[in-house]
Amino acid sequence: QVQLVESGGGLVQAGGSLRLSCVTSRSIFSINAMGWYRQAPGKQRELVARITSGGTTNYADSVKGQFTISTDNAKNTVYLQMNSLKPEDTAVYYCNAEIEYKRYWGQGTQVTVSS
Repeated sequence: QVQLVESGGGLVQAGGSLRLSCVTSRSIFSINAMGWYRQAPGKQRELVARITSGGTTNYADSVKGQFTISTDNAKNTVYLQMNSLKPEDTAVYYCNAEIEYKRYWGQGTQVTVSS
């Protein structure tokens, strides 16, 4: 098992930036992959970005070149740097950990982008 705690959400104007953080209760080296998902009102939860234990990353087409996922293994933390934010990026953002075919979720952090 693992506990995930997100932070860094908030209200930002369009064009602004935010950095989300997700602290894990165990070493990131022991986690197969970490990811950020988001869910906007009335929509399904979708993958935003994912990084494997080997460092391979993948992004949703809608955020490529705009968002960057990274890890700080010493701090057991995964980040999502979000630049050039748009109103359509408004959603609850969830941290996800994949461990031995199981998925674990954080509580989510709200990101609101005003126009």
